[in-house]
Amino acid sequence: MKNKTIGIIAILLASIMWAIEPIFVKLSFENSDFIQTNTIRAIVALLIAFVYILIKRKPKDMKISKKDVAPIIYIAIVATLFADFMYVFSLSQVPVVNAVIIGHMQPIFIVIFGIFILKSDKLTYFDYIGIILLIISGILVTTRNLENLMNFRLGTIGDLFVLSATIAWATTAIVTRKYVRHLNTGVLAFYRFSIAAVVLSIFLILNNRFFIANHYQVAVGVIIGIGTILYYESLKRIKAAQTSALELSTPLFATVLAYFMLSEVPTNMQFVGVGLLLLGLFFISRREE
Repeated sequence: MKNKTIGIIAILLASIMWAIEPIFVKLSFENSDFIQTNTIRAIVALLIAFVYILIKRKPKDMKISKKDVAPIIYIAIVATLFADFMYVFSLSQVPVVNAVIIGHMQPIFIVIFGIFILKSDKLTYFDYIGIILLIISGILVTTRNLENLMNFRLGTIGDLFVLSATIAWATTAIVTRKYVRHLNTGVLAFYRFSIAAVVLSIFLILNNRFFIANHYQVAVGVIIGIGTILYYESLKRIKAAQTSALELSTPLFATVLAYFMLSEVPTNMQFVGVGLLLLGLFFISRREE
């Protein structure tokens, strides 16, 4: 099977994982909070990454070179300790559809950052159309209805938290592709979750809260661990902007699951926002053809 085909399959499977993740995070909040959930999530994801390393039978790959240390620390701190933390916290503040749509605006920032960091091609006509559509999509989803839009109520502080996580994730996608794409994906995922797992565990131990509150927390860790490995497998095989564009199935899965499992009903304007998101991602993906 060709590398590109494997990369496409990997990111589509990761998209399904990420559609399920916010649902389980929400369910875990029934008898827990975002700090405890994020801690268990990081620990379980760390274990999943280690198991993947053992399956690949390459534990020797745990050793990394000096030049890999800085980008790995950046990815661990920015992607997991900051971005994942902000995303999980935002799910206690906003509906799933808001979090997923804003989170999938990454291609805007990946394309822009890629120009300066990856020295990739200049923005094309399709890029501009895609970026504009993604911005409009984000506005429609966060405002929720025409009244809010007309009064320029463009969202909540929770939406802003998701946006900060989105920008942070985009920078780490660029760093991953530029500096550490040669590393074993399990090793990369292991180190990504290691710092957050240690820091958050210490916090919970000091506050006598280091325990598993419900099975959803474990499930979230398994889901995000597998999803992250699949994501890195994809980044190793296809371009960063294309990887993000191929996540277009996530919002649809997440919206449907949120309706049936959490009774979250999107507004008509948010449905339009989902459609514009998919269209925007389609245009951005055209730059990779």
